[in-house]
Amino acid sequence: MIQIVNSSIQIYINQLVSEKLGLPISSFQFHTVGSGSINESCRITINHHIQFFLKLNSATKYPRLFKKEKNGLEFIGKQKIIHVPDVIACDETSNYQILLLEWIEEGIQTEKFWDQFGEQLAKLHRITNPHFGFPEDNYMGALPQQNKMHESWIEFFCHHRLEPQIKFAEEKHLLQAKQLSLFENLYDRLQDIFNAERPALLHGDLWSGNYMCNENSEPVLIDPAVYFGHRSMDLAMTTLFGGFDKVFYESYNYYFAFPKNYREQW
Repeated sequence: MIQIVNSSIQIYINQLVSEKLGLPISSFQFHTVGSGSINESCRITINHHIQFFLKLNSATKYPRLFKKEKNGLEFIGKQKIIHVPDVIACDETSNYQILLLEWIEEGIQTEKFWDQFGEQLAKLHRITNPHFGFPEDNYMGALPQQNKMHESWIEFFCHHRLEPQIKFAEEKHLLQAKQLSLFENLYDRLQDIFNAERPALLHGDLWSGNYMCNENSEPVLIDPAVYFGHRSMDLAMTTLFGGFDKVFYESYNYYFAFPKNYREQW
């Protein structure tokens, strides 16, 4: 993992922030806020009161990881439906990649928060595209994610979601022949499992660690893996680790009714 205290990185970020803000910097402090599974992160405090969120990673281990994240945040942000952190800077230096974001002060997840979250995700899923996929590949966490465009959701899901993960697991000797045959049977059933829907704009990795509640108790999406897909992909992810509050699902279903067999899809 990268050591945030690296003085050369601090000097570079100091200069970068000064250029972006267009103001002299009298004080510059780094406060570690914990590390994710692949990134180092910290809060930067400038001139005692201006705050940003900084992410650091290797520029070679996960090439263009933060550039892809930047593009995803900005793509969701320009829909003007749900909040995302503003991207202040995205750069590379000394074999490191840097992503500097707006600092989000956390608030209370009220019932209104969950109601608004469900409504806004439903509206985000109403944003559509002629094809499933996305103009560029990106990452889902540390995993490269293929987004080649397809007219068919089933083809996209098989070729660019299931098959790469099955191949990865097979290469790691995590799957047996019997399990591989079960996936072959699943491919034949997908047409019956997924209802026909237009491609929906997805966050792409919407588990409980990839949203925030800001100081105004409004939802904020972070760490996207954006593409156009079947909306049940996002909804299924929300059920991991205990799921979201029931108000979220009631609100979403009010604004965009779940597929009739949503339990089978999720």
